[in-house]
Amino acid sequence: MVEAQSPINLWGKRLVLGVTGSIAAYKAVGLLRSLVCEGATVSVAMTQAATKFVTPLTFEVLSGRRVATDLFESREEMAHLALPGQAHAVIVAPATANFLAKAAIGLADDLLSTMLLNARCPVIVAPAMDGDMWAHPTVMQHVQLLRARGVVVLDPEVGPLASGQVAQGRLPTELSILDAVQKALISQLDWRGQRVLVSAGPTQEPIDPVRFISNRSSGKMGYAIAEAARDRGAEVILVTGPSSLTPPSGVTAVSVNTASEMSDALSRHFPSSTVLIMAAAVADFRPKVSAGQKLKKQGKSELVIELEATPDILATLSLRRTSQIVVGFAAETEHVLSHAKDKLRGKGLDLIIANDVSRADGGFGSDDNAVVILSATGEQKVLELMPKRRLADEILTTVRELCLVSPRRESLVE
Repeated sequence: MVEAQSPINLWGKRLVLGVTGSIAAYKAVGLLRSLVCEGATVSVAMTQAATKFVTPLTFEVLSGRRVATDLFESREEMAHLALPGQAHAVIVAPATANFLAKAAIGLADDLLSTMLLNARCPVIVAPAMDGDMWAHPTVMQHVQLLRARGVVVLDPEVGPLASGQVAQGRLPTELSILDAVQKALISQLDWRGQRVLVSAGPTQEPIDPVRFISNRSSGKMGYAIAEAARDRGAEVILVTGPSSLTPPSGVTAVSVNTASEMSDALSRHFPSSTVLIMAAAVADFRPKVSAGQKLKKQGKSELVIELEATPDILATLSLRRTSQIVVGFAAETEHVLSHAKDKLRGKGLDLIIANDVSRADGGFGSDDNAVVILSATGEQKVLELMPKRRLADEILTTVRELCLVSPRRESLVE
């Protein structure tokens, strides 16, 4: 009797399928179809040798996405960075002995091997080769090295091979590969049981019915954090200021406009949350009086608008917390770390994420960002420029390591 397999569900997952130059490359076509049928979005990367066995067009039609084959084909897209940076998992099936060797020693001489060095998600490798090649001591050493690094390397199946011999070297079954992918993704659900409250975007403080005071925040960082927390098993509530972005599916989104509305929404959900990540760029000031009608220019050479401070939402919630983890952002243009440390202490936070929004390659509106994470207990972690979605995962990992897994330590701000 065949043991029943658990249902495969890859809905909403972004995967990279790497195909190398093995005679078993044709089997990757069926694997791709199955991944797509299970709800995954799949980007295919092929080595030049793989294109000799199956044309890229086949994978392009089934995936609905352009197949990546050449490291230098489009410098603008930077596929070797973008695809693994956005992926929940990378699957290489079939993987040749040559690929295993390159992966083991970190050789990056083509698109697929370069992608592997940029992957920060689970990597599943399904080898296929002649039996004598699989049993060779060098190949075994490469497999052991990859497994020691956390790469999931499946054992080939025993059966008839292209050489005519019957030995271990056949590509693992499609079901085995799908099961390994699902298990690798389940192991990522390290935020299961957490209720994460995320704020994102700017606020708009009205001057009159058609004008307002705001800032350049796009909401991209907060939305990326909400999506990453959802993907890692958390229940997520996203309180968002005005943004052109579509809230991630599976996330409870609450739309607000003003700082006062954001404060009310966060205050409602904060008591039942376990973690607050305040990524919103809340206006520090608002007009003291908002005109009921549109202000007219006629007969005026100047207009003076009196401003008043908005409530400090983060400091207020930090004082009200019971056991919640509270994480803030410090968007600065100068003396970034010193200003961030002042906010960390002054608001009584567990962590603060400092970023220089004056950088041309990161900050407001950009798809990339670079930050420094500072903790109340003195830890400091530098995260270099990377896509915001990948950065979101790095931030969540740091929050988990410093605040959720480790016992809560006495805060240095007390």
